[in-house]
Amino acid sequence: MADMKIVHYLNHAHTANGHVAVAVDLACEQARTGHDVHFVSGRCDFRPVLASHGVTFHEVREAEGAFRVLQMAQDLHPIVRRLRPDVINAHMVAAALAAKLVQILSPFGLVTTIHNAFDRQSSLMRVGDRAIAVSEAVRLQMMSRGIPERKLRVVRNGTIGGGRRSHYPTDIVKLEHPAVATVAGLHDRKGISDLILAFEKVFQNRSDAHLYIVGEGPRRDAYESLAARQKSAAHIHFTGHLDDPRSVLASTDIFALASLQDPFPLVLGEARQMGCAIVATRVDGIPEALWHGAKGMLVPPADPDSLAAALLDLIDDEPKRHALAAAAAADTDDITVERMNRDTMDVYDEILPRGRLATSSAMS
Repeated sequence: MADMKIVHYLNHAHTANGHVAVAVDLACEQARTGHDVHFVSGRCDFRPVLASHGVTFHEVREAEGAFRVLQMAQDLHPIVRRLRPDVINAHMVAAALAAKLVQILSPFGLVTTIHNAFDRQSSLMRVGDRAIAVSEAVRLQMMSRGIPERKLRVVRNGTIGGGRRSHYPTDIVKLEHPAVATVAGLHDRKGISDLILAFEKVFQNRSDAHLYIVGEGPRRDAYESLAARQKSAAHIHFTGHLDDPRSVLASTDIFALASLQDPFPLVLGEARQMGCAIVATRVDGIPEALWHGAKGMLVPPADPDSLAAALLDLIDDEPKRHALAAAAAADTDDITVERMNRDTMDVYDEILPRGRLATSSAMS
């Protein structure tokens, strides 16, 4: 594999965004393995991390409004003309469309990564010469929405060994036990209401249990209001955003993820790394992330009763909980950033010739 000049392109690089975490970890790993890596975005919360790993950062305007794709393309074009990259990896739809416009004027290989398959515009990621799906479930969804099978490649997310964080959290949060924790953006699709209702059922049998909800989002007030109406209210704790949620995962007894939609959640890799017993919903890429039940218990989505039963089973059965935690922590090569990068570089390799010669008819 020849060294490449690679550009990762995003509209922004704020913390607490999964697609940003993947892009930063990939950029750092690609630079570590000898490639010339550039990171183009609006406001970036990871500039020191990128710089410390040899990734060159280029700041552009953080575009908004109806004409943001044109504005993004206008900002990207002079950077591309100067760098002449082999590959641009565009993360999210607006970046993909802007990169496609620039590709018409300055040929390079264009790879798009579909992080949010639930986005109604995600089928527009077909503009890439290749489109990376973060799970097989996402690949099938994108095929059903019209992205040609020949363009799609599956590269599952990895988290272990990434440049954003130390290998192990430095400050472990002390929890009350038995502890159930979740880490999620506080959006409807994460099923936080279901988890709160499930925990209320757990609390009826185990009044010593505690629930820790790690994350921020637009629905926080609504979820706090729901929690306050439960008999278990004093045992439900909202921590807000944590830069390294593994500081909670390292202490919890059980990690729960009640998502209604989730392409391939990074937090499951973090929970496995920390050796958590895991209970999660059987939706989208979650079964793949948990080896279809080998690395965690799977329950139906939108079913607080089933979720409560699984949580209570693990709280009451300590040997079973420890066995599930050990299974989660074993054989973690699949969730490393190194593996994710190898798979990504294989996709780049497929389009490298056209990166310097000509572009395909990406909209066909």
